[in-house]
Amino acid sequence: MSFIPKSIEQAIEEFGKLPGIGAKSAERLTFYLLGKKNEDLERFGEAIKKLKAGLRYCEVCQNFSLEPVCGICSNPSRDPSVLCVVEDPLALIALEKANAYKGLYHVLHGVISPVDGVGPDDLKIAELIERVKKVGVKEIILAMNPSLEGDATSAYILRYLQPVGIKITRIARGIPMGGDLNYADSQTLKRAFEGRGEY
Repeated sequence: MSFIPKSIEQAIEEFGKLPGIGAKSAERLTFYLLGKKNEDLERFGEAIKKLKAGLRYCEVCQNFSLEPVCGICSNPSRDPSVLCVVEDPLALIALEKANAYKGLYHVLHGVISPVDGVGPDDLKIAELIERVKKVGVKEIILAMNPSLEGDATSAYILRYLQPVGIKITRIARGIPMGGDLNYADSQTLKRAFEGRGEY
């Protein structure tokens, strides 16, 4: 792309490396930023530069935190006997926004995916098993995404935690609010029946 200045080309290339951003979106983002004031660009650049500064894993749940123990784990109003296991911090954020869960979390930072070279040792599974054995957890909720990798990760965790003798559940799967049965695939319908509850 010799007709585009090198700095613009590099910005497009970097945006293109982000998940879900294709070539056209990378170009749009770059040219959007070119239209912003210098102060706005500097603030954006500083935010990116400082993104990981001081971040660590919470010693309890493995979520990102600026403190040794995050705000959720140190909150005395949370129920420490229930532990929700999630794939990543985005899942935790989604569950918190739903405001339907008041227990604690454990963040795995991914799922088992041999195709991507991710095994159990690359995740925070060992910390989960250790945590469950030490603390008086009564129930573990597996809140994995409904995928082959999510199911494989859940099965792996089950293998190690079922012998501990605590209640292990998973979030229900099925038809989303506003969904149409006519457009749902057979797996979704099957899981909707399996996860049904009483009124």
